[in-house]
Amino acid sequence: MQLNKVHSVKTIDRVAAELGETVDRIFDLAIDTEPEDGVIWVYGPGDDSVIAFSPFGIENLRELIDMDHEHAR
Repeated sequence: MQLNKVHSVKTIDRVAAELGETVDRIFDLAIDTEPEDGVIWVYGPGDDSVIAFSPFGIENLRELIDMDHEHAR
């Protein structure tokens, strides 16, 4: 039986603030990533949902941001 080793996640709003990016930019970079990349959707009551990142997902996101900056140059 596989045990999940993720003990916490951070919402996209928190990650954007910590990385100094906009939520829209983070969303655009993360939308094509998979759960294996450390990205999950968290569902609340009704139609509420938010994208969230594990520590591994935040590291992957930082790499995407760096690659995007390099591509823009």
